[in-house]
Amino acid sequence: MADIKIHPVDNLHTKNGNFICGVVEGFYGRPWTTEQRKDLFQKLKKWGMESYLYAPKDDYKHRAYWRELYTVEEAEHLTGLISSARDNGITFYYALSPGLDITYSSTKEMTALKRKLEQVSQFGCTAYALLFDDIEPEMCEADKEVFQSFAYAQVSVSNEVFQHLGQPHFMLCPTQYCAARATPNVQNSEYLNTLGSKLAPEIDIMWTGPKVISRLLTIESIEEITDVLRRPPVIWDNLHANDYDQKRVFLGPYSGRSPDLIPKLRGVLTNPNCEYGANFVAIHTLAQWSRCNVDGKRDPSINDSVSADIKLETETEDGGVGEDVPSTLSPNMYHPRRALRNAINEWLEEFGRPKAAWGPIAKPQQLVAAAIPLPIISSINTCMSLTTTTTSCSSGSIPVVNSNQLQALAEVCSSVTSNNTDSMIQPGPGAVMNSLVSETKVICKDSSAASNPPIISGTSTTNISSSEPMDCNQTPPYSSPTHITKSSLEGGEDVSMAETVSSTAVTGTSMHGEQVHPTNNCTSSTMIVECTNVGNTSLQERTEIEQLTHEDLALLCDLFYLPFEHGGQGLQLLHEFNWLKGNAHLVMHANCTKRNVAAAQEAPNKPEVIEWLERAARLEDMSSALNRLFRRLTFCANRELLYDLYPYVWDVRGVVSLLNSYIKWLASGQYPHVMATFTLGSYTWFSKGWKETFMSGEQEPWVFRGGLTADLQRLIPVDSGNDLFIYKPPDVPSSKIYTIRPYLPVDETHIYDICRRTCMDGMDGTDCFRDCPDIVGDKFVGGFLTLTPEFCFVVEDDVGLVGYALAALDSKQFHKKLELSWIPEMCHKYPKPEKSSGETLSNTEDFRMWFHTLKGEVPESIHNQHPSVMCCSLLTNVFDQSVAKRLVTCLLAALRANGSFGVHVQVNSKDRYMIEFYGKLGFLELSPGLSPDTTYVGRAF
Repeated sequence: MADIKIHPVDNLHTKNGNFICGVVEGFYGRPWTTEQRKDLFQKLKKWGMESYLYAPKDDYKHRAYWRELYTVEEAEHLTGLISSARDNGITFYYALSPGLDITYSSTKEMTALKRKLEQVSQFGCTAYALLFDDIEPEMCEADKEVFQSFAYAQVSVSNEVFQHLGQPHFMLCPTQYCAARATPNVQNSEYLNTLGSKLAPEIDIMWTGPKVISRLLTIESIEEITDVLRRPPVIWDNLHANDYDQKRVFLGPYSGRSPDLIPKLRGVLTNPNCEYGANFVAIHTLAQWSRCNVDGKRDPSINDSVSADIKLETETEDGGVGEDVPSTLSPNMYHPRRALRNAINEWLEEFGRPKAAWGPIAKPQQLVAAAIPLPIISSINTCMSLTTTTTSCSSGSIPVVNSNQLQALAEVCSSVTSNNTDSMIQPGPGAVMNSLVSETKVICKDSSAASNPPIISGTSTTNISSSEPMDCNQTPPYSSPTHITKSSLEGGEDVSMAETVSSTAVTGTSMHGEQVHPTNNCTSSTMIVECTNVGNTSLQERTEIEQLTHEDLALLCDLFYLPFEHGGQGLQLLHEFNWLKGNAHLVMHANCTKRNVAAAQEAPNKPEVIEWLERAARLEDMSSALNRLFRRLTFCANRELLYDLYPYVWDVRGVVSLLNSYIKWLASGQYPHVMATFTLGSYTWFSKGWKETFMSGEQEPWVFRGGLTADLQRLIPVDSGNDLFIYKPPDVPSSKIYTIRPYLPVDETHIYDICRRTCMDGMDGTDCFRDCPDIVGDKFVGGFLTLTPEFCFVVEDDVGLVGYALAALDSKQFHKKLELSWIPEMCHKYPKPEKSSGETLSNTEDFRMWFHTLKGEVPESIHNQHPSVMCCSLLTNVFDQSVAKRLVTCLLAALRANGSFGVHVQVNSKDRYMIEFYGKLGFLELSPGLSPDTTYVGRAF
């Protein structure tokens, strides 16, 4: 069946003006730019949509400074936007959010409100909206003397402004904008009934559905709110909004809303992802939905025109997806999977459009201390939960959560902990933007700006956090390229980010003199000019080679699907890893040849072992497909689109790679014994009640924070390891891929080399030990590689090994083995230096003396709580801050699978760099003062 293109004439509702359909820019965070909005208008026209509502919560004069008139420069930009919308046949709704601090009864306030909207009318605007969402539902004393209720105050202001402007197209967003916030319920809400009876009938009222973010919109719920409001609502649809969770972006199709709703609605405006480029599918599929009148997924018996033998999309028991799209769908039937396929076909063209990026990569909100799933807490954001980066101007009571809900949450979140829970409900400061003038200009608020500060979650492209959660570069502080680049940006200098396949992605020269790409001044302080060639191949040539495919984007959309639903390939990832981990015992004996040679020879031929290996290979294939997507995305011509999507793809690629590394370790079969931790409920994705709660839509989606990425992380058997999954994405895209895998004997020489190059307080120790190159490795890593190779991991890039993490399950037993076998051999290899008392030893002689004076006792206070011992090191050219954390996570998971819950490291007390390095990996100093020469650091997991 041929794919269906969208044409304006297809949408009869839009054509006759009876149905409002378009986009509301109404999220919290960095607003879209003027050019992005103009691009949106062109797409809306192309797809037969006709409305845009300007309401960016954190834009300068929309909410925080709503009283202030626009300057000449701002007026020119806004006039240009309105004119561009008009040229494309788009109705431009200008919205104000005065509810934070307006005094409804004040003549002065009404004058300011009218004056502001009159100014906008002079720019050519003919449609308006007043938004009273996310505010305190209380009036000040002056208002209480004039109005009998909060609703009457809003109705009075709205009706007066509506009449003053000459009864234009007008919308209102109420404070109770969904059924969950209606008090006590929709039918009996005095507030909603007052709006319905007293608000001018020509004013449209916005509604989000049963929840702030509604999984389903039913005909019954729409009919209920229509009766109360005395008019059909305009749906403010937060289905694709992502400003409440920095780990999530929603690329799935418009879903959960039957086209049967269309005749019962005044319209639908989607409030989508913060990242403009990530909204192609959301808006495109909404446009497809708006022109359909039959639901392709509903019960065929509802409509005789639908063939009763249509096979609908179904999920199989193993997480796969049945037939994607029924083959007999007619053009007027809406099916989300077909709509997604059509959208992807057109979206592919966007990636090939050459487009510059503006500013370094910026997430929709700042990094948070911990991604803690919370019970339903009353949030006053349109679609945000309470995090350290949001501020609240409403005290909101905590609603009752029943025990079944809490039990489901407990089962899901049992592996997620925090040492500072209070911080999650203490709001932090933020900033507002002036996107009409510059998409990077931050407006600093003072206390007089508003009686209550606005809710802020976004950061500007220049507002880079100074406290990075992890910077594991093996270089001194502030000398790494990351620090150099950040300092340049913070200093306001014109910078140009260079992209490269190698890890030397930005300005500077490494400590060892390796040349990295220089930075050149740009013509703009915000535009990213990526002018670096990748090896001998230019970016343009690589773009032609690494073309994205439909399959790539289908995988991308499945990994970042919808708030209450993972895509088919995302579900498959969860199923495969969960099954492989839970059935690891099937391959344990297949490789343990030392214990039973006959059983080991027979095991690989057993059906269950074959199935395990096949499914492990399937996971490897999925990881490889994600790597291909990552590389191809990095080289796409549309750099703006790349910068929007890169942080998410970079993050999930790293997590899937980590899972795959862990499975490779299981497949190696070298571990002594596998504990029952594989099947603990806290690590089983399909724990009782989890899926039902997740899919039901009864909870707001921020309860399950992190989306698929977090669900995959929860399967790693590491308790109290939430900090290991928090890392800052690169400021500049790089296609560099790091792979973690179990140690192989052929790696020994390379590990020795890495150890030697990173042994001297983060400095290169190569020259210091030129006369005895192996002695450093023999001291620090040789014992691990020889005695406990089953707990050794390496990380490599496309050139070779760049780091390692080595461990022993029981440090006491390990030191006994060292004393019995390894140390005597080393004493023979490195004779004791013969020097008189008081004579200074060289570095080599000092290391040789170490073997002859080693005391391997592990203090009981250390061993009792942290029985395992480890060491970790990375080369200086590993600038990806997540590599060290992923490497350590994989090692801790291996130790945990064998019964250990704590690990320690012995560090020279003078080596402050390594102490700091481990500190950034979550290691804390243990028993201070225990030894003057040795500092013990450790962490539980």
